[in-house]
Amino acid sequence: MSRTTLIGAPIDAGQRRAGCVMGPAAYRVAGLGAAIAELGHGVEDWGDLTLPALGQATCPNPVVHSLPEILGWTEVLSQAVARALAAGSLPIVLGGDHALALGSVSGAAAHAGSVGRPLFLLWLDAHSDFHTPMTTTSGNLHGTPVAYIAGRSGFDSFPPFPGVIPAERICLYGIRSVDPAEHAALLTHDIAINDMRVLDERGVVAPLREFLTAVRAANGMLHVSLDVDFLDPSIAPAVGTTVPGGTTFREAHLVMELLHESGLVTSLDLVELNPFLDERGMTAKLMVDLVGSLMGRKVFDRPTRSF
Repeated sequence: MSRTTLIGAPIDAGQRRAGCVMGPAAYRVAGLGAAIAELGHGVEDWGDLTLPALGQATCPNPVVHSLPEILGWTEVLSQAVARALAAGSLPIVLGGDHALALGSVSGAAAHAGSVGRPLFLLWLDAHSDFHTPMTTTSGNLHGTPVAYIAGRSGFDSFPPFPGVIPAERICLYGIRSVDPAEHAALLTHDIAINDMRVLDERGVVAPLREFLTAVRAANGMLHVSLDVDFLDPSIAPAVGTTVPGGTTFREAHLVMELLHESGLVTSLDLVELNPFLDERGMTAKLMVDLVGSLMGRKVFDRPTRSF
């Protein structure tokens, strides 16, 4: 069984809707640590990270906001994830908005480079998050991590990404909302885009297995970034960026069980949970349940419960 490390990232500076700062606490209240421990895994909770002293930072794009805070979170998250991986643990970052992936994937990439293994990225999200600070029209930096990870220009204020992940090692999965500027940029990169049309036509299994086969063949490490809006808002309302037509309860659990069976996942983000928008904790509980599937719980192990 594996060792896991919970790392709280109460970040909501990557967008403008308050509430994601409460995400780490909601995961703990929903029993994430206990759910993992019940499956026989070791669990260590490092608590919530805090921002370091912030420096000055500006962006030529005037709509970008909270840049110093995002840079601070990127720094501390990168260090924490790399430290957990170096200790032989599987870090689970409890968010917090998706800007946290600027740091979490950076830390995973730094560690992968130090041990001479390629890092792959599975992005479970309604959005491609392929803007740069220079192309965003909202100024919300939670829409930029994949661009940073893939080495797009426009991140001059950020530290260079440690080991840019080539397009063929990135899989966008569940995508259904892409801005025109992002779409144009994605056409120039060979990133696997498994949008909901692809999943409707091919099913959820085939595209994911193809990607996992590539990870295994390369002896790769796999970072999974799971956004609440990957799920359909009818079952996961606690997110400020809902897009109808997301994955169902059964599809999402199947994805998690396939990831568990692969044995390839080395780090995980849980992002964009906004408990203020939840209904009696149903979204937090579902996300905890999905982590249970990722860590080895089978569909027939599920208890009957009322919501």
